[in-house]
Amino acid sequence: MSTLVQQLITREMAQEMDLNDPISTYRERFEIENDYLYMDGNSLGRPPLETTKLVAETVSLWKRKLIIGWREWIHLPRRLGDIIATSVLEANAGEVIVGDSTSVNLYKATSAAISAQVGRKNLVTTDDNFPTDIYVLQSLAQEHSLNLKIISVDSVNGLATEQLRNAIDKNTALVCLSHVAYRSGVLLDMEEISSIVHSVGALILWDVSHSAGSVKVPLESSGADLAVGCTYKYLNGGPGAPSFVYVRSSIQAKMNQPLWGWFGHKNQFNMSSDFVAADGIESFLVGAPAILSTIAIEPGIALIAEVGIDRLNEKGKKMTALLIDLTDQWLGPYGFEIVSPKDCEKRGSHVTLRHKDAKEIVKALISKNVIPDYRPSDMVRFGPAPIYTRYVDVWDALNILRKLCEEKQGDFSSAGENRLN
Repeated sequence: MSTLVQQLITREMAQEMDLNDPISTYRERFEIENDYLYMDGNSLGRPPLETTKLVAETVSLWKRKLIIGWREWIHLPRRLGDIIATSVLEANAGEVIVGDSTSVNLYKATSAAISAQVGRKNLVTTDDNFPTDIYVLQSLAQEHSLNLKIISVDSVNGLATEQLRNAIDKNTALVCLSHVAYRSGVLLDMEEISSIVHSVGALILWDVSHSAGSVKVPLESSGADLAVGCTYKYLNGGPGAPSFVYVRSSIQAKMNQPLWGWFGHKNQFNMSSDFVAADGIESFLVGAPAILSTIAIEPGIALIAEVGIDRLNEKGKKMTALLIDLTDQWLGPYGFEIVSPKDCEKRGSHVTLRHKDAKEIVKALISKNVIPDYRPSDMVRFGPAPIYTRYVDVWDALNILRKLCEEKQGDFSSAGENRLN
């Protein structure tokens, strides 16, 4: 239990935290046109004010220049990739490219890793990894006649290093893990785990979708080989915005991704009938990028770069600590269990609560303009995004949940027609 919860946490205390918040003014740079207490920034971020203007300018360029606009647009995936590399991740220019969905980039990166690890027959992941990651690994294991080991991990603390050591050996080709677990929010030690994986000659691929833009992602210093991540959560790129893929520069030459397309060609406008992969990270491109949705990423990552990951990480720790303290203060008697690490150094920027009536609770909260997230079968997930969420928003959201619990006496199972479908 933290220092805060040893005394009654009042709304005035949360307001004082906002007054002392050095990044509080960044909230003003987002479109906030409703009175929602938005606790789902780790699923879909809010739109920056600049996004509407920039997309409109791009449409205007399209109208005025038509195909000539490609002289500018063709560089967008690499330009934005470099910004993400140097401002959101700990990586270098030329190691990140934007395009395709997270699932497609995961397929490309995993397949490239498998091709580079000739003779190794095992892939390894955990059962708390995001479902699409597991599906992609299953499909590639089947395609290449490989073995997929899925480690069963603790639901709160995630992967233990001893579990990982016991699961890998000289036959392991690739280990694929989520940096921040999508359910519990557990934050893995990227440096320690990457080192363990490399000790047996395996490659490590990180899914940083729930960490990019909220916590430090030390790809360079940890020795990570590959990573993928989405741009519509903490990076605020918009629904379904293209994702990014990271490939360490030292291994790019041996990473042959399987989806050959003309944007990944070394000389794409020669229109050759034979494919020759582009040098460097551009080889991970496939087809023409979706320009309108790609340009919409830029304002969000520019804001992240301006604020700085250190300040976002620090606020995320304090905000999730407040959420945990309020849960301890108010919700224990109503059957809630915190299933995220209480140590702020071991969690990302979201907190998950377990309750038998989780689905009905989320529906009840939405009816009160509180927007969290439901994860089957018994989890309510709160993801306050540090760049625009206020401490008082967290207090108000948990206070509404407390009042609902008092009204229902902790039993939401009779919600009937209010159930989520």
